[in-house]
Order: sequence, then structure tokens, then C-alpha cells
Amino acid sequence: MICPYCETENIAGVDDCAKCGQPLTDLHLPDPPTLVERSLLTDHIGVLEPKEPIAVAADTPVRTALRTMVDRGIGCLVVVEAGKPVGIFSERDALVKLNTDAAALGDRPVTEFMTPDPETLEIDAKVAFAVQRMDVGGYRHIPIVGDAGDLTGVISVRDILQYVTEKLVAEE
Repeated sequence: MICPYCETENIAGVDDCAKCGQPLTDLHLPDPPTLVERSLLTDHIGVLEPKEPIAVAADTPVRTALRTMVDRGIGCLVVVEAGKPVGIFSERDALVKLNTDAAALGDRPVTEFMTPDPETLEIDAKVAFAVQRMDVGGYRHIPIVGDAGDLTGVISVRDILQYVTEKLVAEE
């Protein structure tokens, strides 16, 4: 049985894909009736054109991280060690974890305020899988990694919304 999300061969009768963990129990359902639904299930994350990630070291002062986000007009930074993501520091982290104490905490390392062990996806994952991860985890950004786990890009919920909007317009 081939997983429609990651195209991995699975043993017949399994409930979940061995590679991506997506449920396989609903494969008997009819084909998606709309272009949007079909595209979500067949298109790979590459069609979203992941942005170049802005990465910072784990010991970067949170003040520097915030300044970088403001200067670049971005909503998150990926915290890396040896080129691999170990955390993500987002606008939400700044608001919830720093709040009005940002000035007093500015010299502390970003690792104290980041979300550790971020969910990551590879470029060949399906767009539907990114949507599912964002929905279940409540994420607005997902780092994209290469085969060796090295950081290669980042996608945001805004990228997904733009993609869906383009599909809706094409369907009219």
C-alpha cells in the first residue's frame, strides 16, 4: 500500500504510514472532488517556495534575536546547532515568554525563550502534511530540512494561505 502523503510503500493493512505517520485507514474514500483538495494531497512543499531561513546560534542574546526579526520583517528565527534546527523563536514566543520583561531579559540566550525541538518537514512532503502539522501543533512556521536534517528553508501559514488562494482562483 502506497502512502498518498509521502509515497512510501507500506505493508498492506497497516493503519498508519511507517515514514510519515499519516493515517492510511481512509484510503477507501472517494477521490477529492475539488482542485484545492487534490492539490493539497498531491503537491509537495517545494511548490510553496520555502523562504531562506534566518538562523541564529543557541547562545544569541534574545535582544539580538528580536532586533533581527524586526529589521528583517520576519515572524521567526530558527535556532541551530551544527546546522540543524534545535528550536524556533517566534513572535508568539516573544509575546508570551518575554512580554513586558523584554528589556530586562534582553541579554539572556534565545534558548531560554524558544520553542525547543521544532517539527520539521522535508521538501518532498505533501502540502497536506504541512497543513496537518500546523493545525495539530498550533504552529505558524515549520522549518524545512534536507536528508541529513540540515536546515534548508522555512514555510509559514501565510505561504499555505497564498497557495490555497491561488488554487481557489484557478478553480473558478
